[in-house]
Amino acid sequence: MGDGVIRVALVDDQALMRAGFRALLDAEDGIEVVGEAADGKRGLELIRAQVPDIALIDVQMPVMTGIEATRRIAADPALASVRVVILTNYGHDEYVFEALRAGASGFLLKDTEPADLLQAIEVVAGGEALLSPSVTRTLIGEFVSRPPDRATAPGLECLTRREREVTALAARGLTNEEIAEHMVISPFTAKTHISRAMTKLGARDRAQLVVFAYESGLVTARGA
Repeated sequence: MGDGVIRVALVDDQALMRAGFRALLDAEDGIEVVGEAADGKRGLELIRAQVPDIALIDVQMPVMTGIEATRRIAADPALASVRVVILTNYGHDEYVFEALRAGASGFLLKDTEPADLLQAIEVVAGGEALLSPSVTRTLIGEFVSRPPDRATAPGLECLTRREREVTALAARGLTNEEIAEHMVISPFTAKTHISRAMTKLGARDRAQLVVFAYESGLVTARGA
């Protein structure tokens, strides 16, 4: 994105869906579609070849699922700059949480409004996670009521009290501005605490910070 153009790869097994997304994105200044793929394996090959800024990946595909493709992207140092946005037909799709755990930066419903899709691409390309408060709360309420997986979650001891507090608030779906208001600090300070927590926990982005908060037991679905 050095020239200001956001490079996007489309990975979806539905040709009509790819065509619709491509038509929308190609018509937008500042966005370039660098390629398409109809399954996860070919999508991964495309992404390794093109290293796009954003990969829009369907969650369920033949040959290799979107979740497995996301996991391999997140594990590849050469693809550290690629941000994955998972595409799903259902807002309550259990695969969404698995995708976030695998390293996705967020998710979009396939029937999202065109303006929302374009905004989402800009948000993720700017380094933020695509987890709006409403989406986060839906995800929490539907799929994170399971017992926390403390065996795989990083320890909380590396976080300061303030960092734990902002992490918990972010996991409940609050924006930086809302966190700042709640804690009576500036939005910049809230963002700084979030960034430090992400660094200490090795979180790729805010989405993974939310996953950590629930898996560690820092917050629970019932308390959201």
